[in-house]
Amino acid sequence: MKLDKLNLDGKKSSIEVLDKIFSAKINSKLVNSVLYKTNANYKGRHAKTKQQNEVSGPTSKIYAQKGTGGARHASKKAPIFVGGGIAHGPKGELAYKKRKLNKSEKKLSVASIITEKNINNDLLIFNDFIKEIKKTKEMYSIIKKFEITNSLIVLDKNSKEKIERSIKNIPNIKVTDINHFSAFDIVKFKRVVFTESSIKELEKRYS
Repeated sequence: MKLDKLNLDGKKSSIEVLDKIFSAKINSKLVNSVLYKTNANYKGRHAKTKQQNEVSGPTSKIYAQKGTGGARHASKKAPIFVGGGIAHGPKGELAYKKRKLNKSEKKLSVASIITEKNINNDLLIFNDFIKEIKKTKEMYSIIKKFEITNSLIVLDKNSKEKIERSIKNIPNIKVTDINHFSAFDIVKFKRVVFTESSIKELEKRYS
């Protein structure tokens, strides 16, 4: 299939792209599953309290089982005592399983979301950036002109070097490359922008 390709003057030409990425079957169930797993794996579960078996101290019984008139107790490491273990506290990162995402799930979810963006006219393809853009003001005027103020911009290596400095301080924009974006990133932003070379890299990676 063919999609429009723009230069910075707004002139249109066309580019041939793979149907399996840009006109794929939209699988909402798969996308939701991938987003859930990705979001869960992003969470840092670093908080941890000591359980009863991790608290240092003697494990001897503090007094006799019977005859004291008080409740039965074991060691001072029990959660009801100050300095004892914490009952039902956070258990740290190692206690939680990472949710596995296989390659086919990642590829199909990305193709599904990109197809949806294309249908909603939220997908743009630019010519590669040949001229370096140094000033943030100049870059912002380009972003405003093409209405990509809330966008994920996926660039090839050369284009990234040309515009990365001028775009990094502009809010609601994420600049990345083919190797460092996920379905979660595409959904997070309203529009997705590729360059001609990054499209070719995407097709090699996801075909």
